[in-house]
Amino acid sequence: MNYDVLLQSDHWLSLNYSKTFITAISMSISDPSAAQTPLLDDTVDGCLDYKGRRVRRSSSGCWRSASFIIVVEIAERFAYYGISSNLITYLTGPLGESTAAAAAEVNAWNGAASLLPLLGAFIADSFLGRYRTIILASLVYILGLGLLALSATLSSISSSGGQNADDIALSSSLQFQVILFFSSLYLVAFAQGGHKPCVQAFGADQFDTQDPEECKAKSSFFNWWYFGMCAGTLTTLSILNYIQDNLSWVLGFAIPGIVMAGGLVVFLLGTMTYRYSVKGDEENPIVTVGRVFILAVRNRKTSYSAIAAEEEALGILATESSKQFKFLNKALLAPDGSKGQREVCSIREVEEAKAVIRLAPIWATSLIYAIVFAQSSTFFTKQGATMDRSTATGFEIPAASLQSFISLSIVLFIPIYDRIFVPLARALTGEPAGITLLQRIGSGMVISTISLVIAAVVEMRRLKIAEEHGLIDKPIVMVPMSVWWLVPQYALYGLADVFTMVGLQEFFYDQMPNELRSVGLALYLSIFGVGSLLSSFLISAIENLTSGDGRDSWFANNLNRAHLDYFYLLLAALSAVGWTLYVCSTKYYIYARWGRTF
Repeated sequence: MNYDVLLQSDHWLSLNYSKTFITAISMSISDPSAAQTPLLDDTVDGCLDYKGRRVRRSSSGCWRSASFIIVVEIAERFAYYGISSNLITYLTGPLGESTAAAAAEVNAWNGAASLLPLLGAFIADSFLGRYRTIILASLVYILGLGLLALSATLSSISSSGGQNADDIALSSSLQFQVILFFSSLYLVAFAQGGHKPCVQAFGADQFDTQDPEECKAKSSFFNWWYFGMCAGTLTTLSILNYIQDNLSWVLGFAIPGIVMAGGLVVFLLGTMTYRYSVKGDEENPIVTVGRVFILAVRNRKTSYSAIAAEEEALGILATESSKQFKFLNKALLAPDGSKGQREVCSIREVEEAKAVIRLAPIWATSLIYAIVFAQSSTFFTKQGATMDRSTATGFEIPAASLQSFISLSIVLFIPIYDRIFVPLARALTGEPAGITLLQRIGSGMVISTISLVIAAVVEMRRLKIAEEHGLIDKPIVMVPMSVWWLVPQYALYGLADVFTMVGLQEFFYDQMPNELRSVGLALYLSIFGVGSLLSSFLISAIENLTSGDGRDSWFANNLNRAHLDYFYLLLAALSAVGWTLYVCSTKYYIYARWGRTF
């Protein structure tokens, strides 16, 4: 049964409402106090349980269901970052690629993984439903991780062949290993594309936006969702990167698959508690939005006086929303001027189309932040690999594990944000979430810009120390500078994520119509997909412009001759421009209040 797309006919609704009404009347006659608490108050509109029955608020959804969903997200992030956080090390190590090529490939893969959710969300919202899509994507995820472990096994076998092995056989084996590795890698990206937007939307669906308390809890859910996600990431960076660098890549790829399988089991255990959104036999929401744009274009010659007359006939009040993107109001009229119901769009459909187009400037101006976000798993990691990573006990911190400071910063600050900052800000502003979502996103952008400036200053110092100790042409020798100098830039990255990443998640979920919320979260993820691709393009362009004629590029394999500091300062300048454009776009944004009654 596809629980998310159950068809609910008017006859079924009428029958059940009649039963509920008769039961309430009977109880009020036998027990007058029962009339004070009718049964209907305990049901959640627009949702069914796993058996197709109307769900009761007291026994379904909210945190009892969200906890299961958060667990599967922790497992998925553990698996995803178990690959992405140390991918550049595997590419430049066992696969022998250059730093610039590896960084570009990591960004390209991250970009694909963040764009594929658009396809996954479309499939979920249009055909399979979120629940089924999550299960199917999880199974594909586990398969991809298993094949990655297999490709690493082939690498171990090839390397153990030594010089006695035939060169042609080794070359063929390496080629097959590379093909299998990248095929498995993109299979994981494909699975993540179906998993990521659906899990988060399905978790948020467990909270009823028409109930004030559950609506506040839903806002808190996005904070604790990100907390759980980063807890999984922190575990990955603390344990799995060490296993990959020092024990075995085979084990390092196999463990995420095992964890992902465990997460799927936990998700299935919550089946009986979930609220499944009801979808009737109405037109596909994506098609509906598209039809608004098509009809508005077909009616482009219609005068605004005709539109005004139609709005008056429909009783549409002149509001900021109705005045904005007024050309879409032309979809309220049929192309030939008739009023056939099948040929025109409803007011709600037009407003849904406006809600989608309003997101475009916010999406575009957030791309610079996504480019900045992509650097922590590439150049930050390579930067840390050249520095003194030993601790007082003699343990050497894996370079990729430095990203754990981002997760640690998030894990420490989210409880402070949710339990201290939000209540204090709410008392001052009256906003349920303390500050508006757009204010939250913009604040994180400022923090990320500061982190880049600090990263540039630290890199300048690292290069100076390398020069003072005569290590410019000795890239293998460790630069005598403690890796703890990198902690501030990582910590500020995490703090920026608490504001911008969580804010974008909630914003793109909250501002989309209910039927398109998986697509909304996919649009949020696509910001980072396009950002990663832009980062890959930017790196390639700078590599070509700064190399040649015997010069070392900004991304030279010998980082002591590279200039990552210039790159960080360039990104900081771009971030400042991006933030300015973002602030300008927010001035014209009108919030949508889908389903809220307060």
